[in-house]
Amino acid sequence: MPRSRALDPIAQRQRRLHALYGWMLLTPALLLLTLFAFLPAAATLWGSFFSRGTPRRPAVFNGLENYADLFADPTFWTVIGNTLLYAAVTIPVSIALALLMALWADGRMPLRGFVRGAYFTPTVLPMVAAANLWLFFYTPGLGVIDAFTGLFGLPPVNWLGQPQTALWAVIVVTVWKEAGFFMIFYLAALQTIPPDLREAARVEGAGRFTYLRRVLLPLLMPTTAFIFINALINSVKLIDQLFILTKGGPNNATKLALYWVWEMAFSYFDRPHAAAMTVLLLLVLGVVAILHFTVFDKRIHYR
Repeated sequence: MPRSRALDPIAQRQRRLHALYGWMLLTPALLLLTLFAFLPAAATLWGSFFSRGTPRRPAVFNGLENYADLFADPTFWTVIGNTLLYAAVTIPVSIALALLMALWADGRMPLRGFVRGAYFTPTVLPMVAAANLWLFFYTPGLGVIDAFTGLFGLPPVNWLGQPQTALWAVIVVTVWKEAGFFMIFYLAALQTIPPDLREAARVEGAGRFTYLRRVLLPLLMPTTAFIFINALINSVKLIDQLFILTKGGPNNATKLALYWVWEMAFSYFDRPHAAAMTVLLLLVLGVVAILHFTVFDKRIHYR
């Protein structure tokens, strides 16, 4: 007993050293998160409770009035509808296309490295450069698309200049840009799956579709969840290609959430309403993150 009591202070000291070592490792990340995430988020939340100040009339605390103004603004609901449609199309289409490209690029084929590089090339292009490239496709009468459709006698279409097609044109650019990036994650996940599973499935008489549905897709669910979260964040933070392609027009047809926040803050100098919109976006992303880590994460990982 005296010997075990003598060892207790040593064990406690080791635990303290381990805890101190852990906090030392966490300190740089905590400092960066505090400076560039927590403090700006707190300042944005606090600023959303004040009115728009002017040199003659300083800002005053108005509670939830900025949020009420947003909900009463028709532009707010237009932006929400555009963002929901944009996310509802780009996320599943990008994920499905990325999975198909990964399955093809993972197979045995000639020039497999060239195919993988071709799929990944759009990802390495800056978004501004990619948007300017697609302007060459969408230019009415002079673009590649109208030049091709003109061969069949079809009239030119102002793809970015009419509300019926503008948002869909932006969606095409996003899918083209992101599918190759998501393919890399699927390709890496496919290469970690043991080939014995395919052989076992063949012995059991399972075809390719059955193997894909019963084996590959369940094993790829953690990767799919990771890609889904990234695609969701990308759908909310899209702003740069809108500057080049549409600037939110025509008639707010392509105005998405973050672009409207920028417009309110730096074009109209209405920072309180921009802060309120930012808080709403953070709340939505926070709810999605909580659901992901508390509900979906337990269902998609094998324990």
